[in-house]
Amino acid sequence: MPQDPSDGERATGVGRLAATVERLRGEIRAAQAAADGRALLELAKGVLIERLGCGPAVAAQQLAALAEEAGVSQLELAAEIINQAARDHVTDIATEFARRATNEAMTATEERASIGVRLRTAESAALAAGDTQAVAESLLDHALTPLGASAVAVWTAGSDASLTLAGHAGFPADEAGRWRYVPPGVSTLARQALSRRQAIRAASLRAAGLPSIGWALNPGGGRVAVPAGTGGRIHGILEICWPGPLEPHPPQIERQIEALAELCAHTLEGRPGAPVAPSADTWITPPDLSELTHLAEGLYDPALVLTPFLGPEGELVDFRIHHVNGRFVDPAGRPRNAVDGALLLEAYPMAVGGSELFESIERVYATGEPFRARRMTLTALVDQVPLASVADISVSRHGSSVLLIWRVEDEAARLANLLQHAQRLGRIGGFEENVATGEITWNDQLFDLYGRPHKSRPVPLEELAAHAHPDDAEAIDHFLRAVLHHRRPASADFRLLRPDRVTRHIRVIAEPVLDAAHRLLAVRGAYQDISAQHWTEVALAATRDQLAHTEQQAAERNRLTLQLQHAIMPPTQAPLDSPGLQIAVRYRPAESESMVGGDWYDAVVLPSKQVMLCVGDVAGHGIEAATSMVVLRNAMRGLAVTGAGPGQLLSWLNIVAHHLTEHVTATAVCGLYDPHKGTLRWARAGHLPPVLIRGEKATTLRTVSGVLLGALSEASYEEEELPMSPGDTLLMYTDGLVERRDESVQDSLAKLLSNARIPSTSLEHRLDGLLKHSKSDTDDDTCLIGIQVV
Repeated sequence: MPQDPSDGERATGVGRLAATVERLRGEIRAAQAAADGRALLELAKGVLIERLGCGPAVAAQQLAALAEEAGVSQLELAAEIINQAARDHVTDIATEFARRATNEAMTATEERASIGVRLRTAESAALAAGDTQAVAESLLDHALTPLGASAVAVWTAGSDASLTLAGHAGFPADEAGRWRYVPPGVSTLARQALSRRQAIRAASLRAAGLPSIGWALNPGGGRVAVPAGTGGRIHGILEICWPGPLEPHPPQIERQIEALAELCAHTLEGRPGAPVAPSADTWITPPDLSELTHLAEGLYDPALVLTPFLGPEGELVDFRIHHVNGRFVDPAGRPRNAVDGALLLEAYPMAVGGSELFESIERVYATGEPFRARRMTLTALVDQVPLASVADISVSRHGSSVLLIWRVEDEAARLANLLQHAQRLGRIGGFEENVATGEITWNDQLFDLYGRPHKSRPVPLEELAAHAHPDDAEAIDHFLRAVLHHRRPASADFRLLRPDRVTRHIRVIAEPVLDAAHRLLAVRGAYQDISAQHWTEVALAATRDQLAHTEQQAAERNRLTLQLQHAIMPPTQAPLDSPGLQIAVRYRPAESESMVGGDWYDAVVLPSKQVMLCVGDVAGHGIEAATSMVVLRNAMRGLAVTGAGPGQLLSWLNIVAHHLTEHVTATAVCGLYDPHKGTLRWARAGHLPPVLIRGEKATTLRTVSGVLLGALSEASYEEEELPMSPGDTLLMYTDGLVERRDESVQDSLAKLLSNARIPSTSLEHRLDGLLKHSKSDTDDDTCLIGIQVV
């Protein structure tokens, strides 16, 4: 009984089967390559038959003999023969490539033959292929794989600027199925190439930030999307993919890719249903023009049917006006037959000027994407024609033709429309009243202003008082007397009582219409709803009254604040009785009463015979800052009698500022001068350090640590002791003495020290001089204390 084969045997059988399948695939690919090569050989034989006048057998013998003599393959020789016979774009590419290529890998002849064979083989395979899918596969196999490309996609551009995948190679089937159709408006790499009408190169899809077929499989791969078009029209896009980041191509490679795109364009152009473009030499009427002509005749706006006009080399040079519909009116006033059948740039040479009309038509024809523009000036179409008409432009592609529609806006209608909108926005209604016949004409805005139906009887001027507030009867009477009897323009404001019980404030303006004998014929004028203006004026008057009251209150508040500050801290103070020490103080209030601040000073002899010196600055301005200053100043005086040092006094004062006031923060510097020891113990809470003047030098004391008052619930402050000698002068001050908006504090302190070095005859004169030379521009209070040891 036979036994079942083991797993190894089955594996060996599967491997053999896979090897057989791969061998068959290779044979198929070799057969396809041989078939493509045979097509190229047959083309070369056909050239020899035509040139030598021989039969197919003799041509084959000649081809083999020539190849053997030249030392090249028959395929390379066939490509060279076709190049010489065709002298087309592919020939130029191969020649240019050979001219620019280096000799590092092969000779120029070998390079030219290689490129020529690749391009000619791809061309013959594409021409023999039955669909675009086979063309894409042939391009990848014969021309793109030698360039390092891994996949290719051929897109067909639709009339609505959509993209359809017509052929692909190197992509999985399911990936191609997902990208079978790209709707209009979706931004992809191929879409960018279509809209810009130029090749788009991306080092990688990730760097480009644009999706495309295969982007999820290899986002780091490079891409090139090249428009494939002929005769000024883009039939599709050739998109080539590389497995890795794409480096810049040399010019010869770029031209080779352009040649492949041109080959795709001819393939797409030759598909069933592709439009036929007329050339400069032959005029071919596309089959879709009759339907487009009927469509243009059915439009209510002027329309032109344009067809492309190509040059000798197949490039787009102009558009021919194939048909103009019955509603067309030439901007230059020419008859229709003078325009019908002419070239667009010949009929309208300025179409390439400021309006950019020709460029827009060219883009629509190339990409299929419609163009719309509002209020394009038509004067730019015809040179030296003084027209002022504008139009709404619409350009769309239909098959191989372009439909141009413009809706000319009549100037008189436009002005009437503007006037109507202006009257509506300004809530203005016009009227005319014939005095002889009594006929009255109102526009629609005036009926709406009165709140009356449009078919109702207009209100005569003589009955105006009956529709107004009784209190306005006198103003209306003066208005009517001026217009109807004195026959001069006049105006009046009154309150209109509408039927819907709504009262509107109205201004009526009228002027008489007189004949040659100065007799009154009619009255013309307008009513304007000024309710919004009236209530705005009422609100403005109320606001002025409220503002005046507020200003009066603020002035009174500032006056009381200033009186309070001056009562507590006069600008000068009587000399203190302290042997061996001169003390002087100065207080300069802010120039603006609204900027009254919380700067304070204090100089007092304590029961211990020590002299307490303090200056401080409460944050803010106004009555709140002044009252907070009073609290801190009085608290400092009360705490000083305990005999504590300046650091402890500031620590206690910080507790007062943090817990016993309403969110007060302040800076301060406190010093205790002992006349027996001749020393000054001092501490600071976020304040500028004192200035010591000794001899001809002026310096600031070392900045000891200490945060501002009220910032923390508890804080400690560093103390420092300064020995003082006779002649020494110490200054304590607030920032109003030095602070400027346009310079740093360090620069301001440097200027203060420079002014402090100026010799002075007395301490009083020194303080006055410092205030005089102060360059502060912040409009802040300034406190200044000076002591001098004698």
